[in-house]
Amino acid sequence: MKILFVSAEVRPFIKTGGLGDVSFELPKALREKGEDIRIILPKYGDIPLNYTSKTNLIASFGVNVGWRNQYCGLEYLNYDGIPVYFIDNEYYFKRRGCYGYFDDGERFAYFCRAVLESVRYMGDFTPDIIHCNDWQTGMIPVFLKDVYFSRPEFVNTRTVYTIHNLKYQGIFTPLILGDLLGLGPEYDSEEKLRFRDGVSFMKGGIVYTDMITTVSETYAQEIQTPEYGEGLDGLLRKNSGKLRGITNGIDKSVTAASSAGYPAKKSESKAALQKAVGLPENPDVPVISMITRLVRQKGIDLVIRVMEEILKMDVQFVLLGSGDQDYQDFFEYYASSYPGKISVSIKFDPALASAIYAGSDIFLMPSLFEPCGLSQMIAMSYGTLPLVRETGGLKDTVKPYNEFTGDGNGFSFTNYNAHDMLHVIEYAVSLYKNKEIWRRLMKNAMRSGFDWDTQADKYLKMYSEITEA
Repeated sequence: MKILFVSAEVRPFIKTGGLGDVSFELPKALREKGEDIRIILPKYGDIPLNYTSKTNLIASFGVNVGWRNQYCGLEYLNYDGIPVYFIDNEYYFKRRGCYGYFDDGERFAYFCRAVLESVRYMGDFTPDIIHCNDWQTGMIPVFLKDVYFSRPEFVNTRTVYTIHNLKYQGIFTPLILGDLLGLGPEYDSEEKLRFRDGVSFMKGGIVYTDMITTVSETYAQEIQTPEYGEGLDGLLRKNSGKLRGITNGIDKSVTAASSAGYPAKKSESKAALQKAVGLPENPDVPVISMITRLVRQKGIDLVIRVMEEILKMDVQFVLLGSGDQDYQDFFEYYASSYPGKISVSIKFDPALASAIYAGSDIFLMPSLFEPCGLSQMIAMSYGTLPLVRETGGLKDTVKPYNEFTGDGNGFSFTNYNAHDMLHVIEYAVSLYKNKEIWRRLMKNAMRSGFDWDTQADKYLKMYSEITEA
């Protein structure tokens, strides 16, 4: 099967969140199964030179952006056995970061058209599937159905549109229709692209694609409700027949190598973590950790509400992350007020993150909503037990401990309530004293098996269904 995987960010070239991980790991897993999958992304200015210096320019051509014709260079790199294409236009992409610019609508309107124009320069590769991800690629299904449908290279092409986070929708002024997208005023309707007095790239992807996926089974159900639907719940219920959830995986080769020897290595890793973050080296005190963006979505409000009660327990608390200034100030205040109890690192530090996953005992993720989440899965690979709110992918991957059967790989609570969370933390801390039970739970967590090999099979089955329909 020939699959073109389109994403605005792909690890290791550039990454701002989980999308970057998925956009490399899923294609890698599918490639290992013998599928001809290729990746395409913008050539951002922040992509390291050790990658961009190795690309080959295979074509240059014009891309229509409204009434203008803009340059596009198509560059190629074989990375880890995967063909990777880069869309090069310095005006649009030679900038810091990926998003957040005043002209993002124009930048990604250009990107969507450039992807489709690029296919004719990919040799004998004519995609059976174009797999699009998040709002930045949402116009590709629209263009494919209504502009490029007569092109011979697209006669049998179908699209998959994956929603990684419905909150970010790519909404722009309706003026974008003619000026930048080259579409007629008829698209400014509720049945097509109109949303909240603007034009939504996300809505375009939902309406025009052949199959919609989200990154967990529970999130696929949640986004059809007003609470989680971000104003698109009605549209998603209408399209529920082509909507399904497939939970993300994690790279098993990475976790198998890094977590080898656990749970026996836990005490060694814990001592190393305590030393690294300046906490007393005490093997008998449970370490509660968070690696997170400090934003409301991640349940930070709940933690703040009961921080005093948490620190009154016989625990240590380790936090790594950055985000809203008020949240940063709060945790830094507590770090200075409770030395020896709490360590706070306001930064992005992959090495420290690995040490926290490996050395802590309880990994806290009390999210308001969480489409999938990868951190809880990474933590489990080290025998670190997640304590989560039952939402999205957290509900799908974390099974709470059952004291009657011994089953479970972590702890959970249902309501978005600080004291409900606190009660479960207290329960987990009390259970930590029973080493036999805790060790069994660690082993359960490590056997949970969230690898991409299994999840990739689900995507292959879905691809086959829509190409054979």
